[in-house]
Amino acid sequence: MFLVIAYDISDDKRRLRMAKELERWGNRTQFSVFECDLSEREERELLARLKEICQDEDALRIYRLCAECVRKTTIIGGKDLATDQDFYQI
Repeated sequence: MFLVIAYDISDDKRRLRMAKELERWGNRTQFSVFECDLSEREERELLARLKEICQDEDALRIYRLCAECVRKTTIIGGKDLATDQDFYQI
């Protein structure tokens, strides 16, 4: 599953912890936006870890994109999609 994860965390310590955790699973495309290409098991594990970091005052958004949606992604500038799988090539 291809995920786009965005967060808004005001606490420096939690924000750094969130970024470090997400860097283990995917690629940073913006300061607080990551793209991850994960199996169902990996997605469950990542979500459990992110829930441990997040507090009520934080905002975390996870967008799941189907293969067709990923193929239709438009990228202007920056890096290509954060995946090596041929399945997702545009």
